[in-house]
Amino acid sequence: MSVDGKISTGDTDAMDFDKDLPRIKGVREGLHQYYELDKKTDLYTLNSGRVLQKVGANEKKAKVAKIPVSFIVIDNKPHLNSTGIDYLLRRGKKLYIVTTNKAHPAFKRKSEKNLHVIYYPNKIDFQNLFLKLKKHEKIRKITIQTGGTLNAVFLRQGLIDHISIVVAPALIGGKDTSTVIDGESLHSVKELVKIKALKLRKCKILKNSYLHLFYDVINKKN
Repeated sequence: MSVDGKISTGDTDAMDFDKDLPRIKGVREGLHQYYELDKKTDLYTLNSGRVLQKVGANEKKAKVAKIPVSFIVIDNKPHLNSTGIDYLLRRGKKLYIVTTNKAHPAFKRKSEKNLHVIYYPNKIDFQNLFLKLKKHEKIRKITIQTGGTLNAVFLRQGLIDHISIVVAPALIGGKDTSTVIDGESLHSVKELVKIKALKLRKCKILKNSYLHLFYDVINKKN
């Protein structure tokens, strides 16, 4: 994220950190450090279909390098098309599509042995989803790499235990530009319980004015 908490350079899908930060002098020089840390993700990573579409998952690729990571994708609209599903199946070890959309293209690929479609008829129950993944798939650690809206849902439901942030030396601004935590604003003092306090575990000064911050989330209600 930027120093002011932005995770995009603007308010449209055409604006994107991966494409835009390499163009900015004073930021691009240290950007490689984020990608080096990103390679240390857990063996299960959770993304949204919108984020994957934004980074080009739906574009055809001749060669795809296999990695030992399994993808859990929240995708209701859907944002992923058949090309995107094929790419993720070729790219990762397993692919879990979580959706409320009966017409999701993943249903046409259910015969794939490394594809699991988890369907919720109305609204995704994320606490149920995480318990299901733990009980039936034996998944104990997941790296969440979604946008600000889903991050807010997970945080406020007490589903995030740790936060790892790479801070880029930039101020972006823009009231409609996504931040690490978006979602609905709080409207009253009674909702202050939704705010999660953090305990700093690690603060590392990286090269080129970058920072790596690691926090524990305090999920206690009192």
